[in-house]
Amino acid sequence: MDFSWSTEQLEMCEAARQFALKHLGEDPGEREKTGAFARELWRKCADFGIQGLPMPEQYGGSDEDALTAMLVMEALGYGCPDRGLLFSLHAHIWTVEMPILAFGTDEQKRRYLPGLCDGSLLGAHAMSEPDSGSDAFSMRTRALRQGEHYVLNGSKMFVTNAPEADLFLIFATADRERGMWGVSAFLVERDTEGLSVGKPIAKMGLTTSPMSEVYLDNCHVPAANLLGGEGTGAMIFNHAMGWERSCILASDVGAMQRQLEASIEYAKQRHQFGKPVGSYQLVASRIVDMKLRLETSRLLLYRSAWSQARQGGMSAMDGALAKLYISEAAVQSAMDAIQVRGGYGYMTEYGAERELRDAIGGKLYSGTSEIQRLIIARNLGLKTRN
Repeated sequence: MDFSWSTEQLEMCEAARQFALKHLGEDPGEREKTGAFARELWRKCADFGIQGLPMPEQYGGSDEDALTAMLVMEALGYGCPDRGLLFSLHAHIWTVEMPILAFGTDEQKRRYLPGLCDGSLLGAHAMSEPDSGSDAFSMRTRALRQGEHYVLNGSKMFVTNAPEADLFLIFATADRERGMWGVSAFLVERDTEGLSVGKPIAKMGLTTSPMSEVYLDNCHVPAANLLGGEGTGAMIFNHAMGWERSCILASDVGAMQRQLEASIEYAKQRHQFGKPVGSYQLVASRIVDMKLRLETSRLLLYRSAWSQARQGGMSAMDGALAKLYISEAAVQSAMDAIQVRGGYGYMTEYGAERELRDAIGGKLYSGTSEIQRLIIARNLGLKTRN
């Protein structure tokens, strides 16, 4: 593995960092309290080229490989404190754009990818249901073929971007008895009759990334909007999760770098008992641990992206290792940043507590930490039980 970056990659990373600091660096403040989605910032990201990073040029993208995309998304995480916005970007890219690119027909790609790249369309991935969490394929949403349409009935839960989305990637089953082999995926436009979106769901963190339920009541979807083919939903979902698990926490690595630098500066400036708090071994050791977790996270992130960029496929083991470690490291990094600041870290005014609330979700979305451990164990040849 060679992570010596090219001049072009480093220039792109620095440009992304400066873009984020200049255009996305404002504290989310009131938006974080109200859960408001920053559509204007979304469009600025599209103008810079974020949504099109891994997409082919013919659809308005930059055709960058996974390593370059991760480097850019890490830079955004450093410069942008609005991790909800970044979370929405990741969900849009890895779980909507990438499946269309990999499984879509030429017509589907021409119809949807340019808008998804230029920011005029916002995508949402709808898999989870009220009665299914980690057991994703035990879904109740049904798909019935009627002539040139499929009729979808059911509901989806915890759908990121749903309140603002223009295009939904929705999974439904034609036969529950067939389990994952009965699942298909559909591209459903927001104004499709029978599709409705529930009220935004209030969350502990990532509040500026909108989330809601999606309801399907005799929703007629053209057969031309079937993605992949009948019964390929499991393949499409696993493909999307492979990308998401490997890539979605790149911005958290950038945030961990920002937290580390801020903690070092605070530890130098804050005095207690006549000395900088950073001169006390317990505080210094805590900051050293933050640095160690950051660099380990980077290596796991880059290796996962390297597997895809250099070996032509996303490694389930590498993706699960990266997802598991970075998500838990990000939580601990945020905890340490609070502890270094003492009482000030606990105050909402200084933003450290928001970093913790935003980080905790990483242990849940895209497969919980427990699911990642299960994936890793199975890849090690261990016969585990759920």
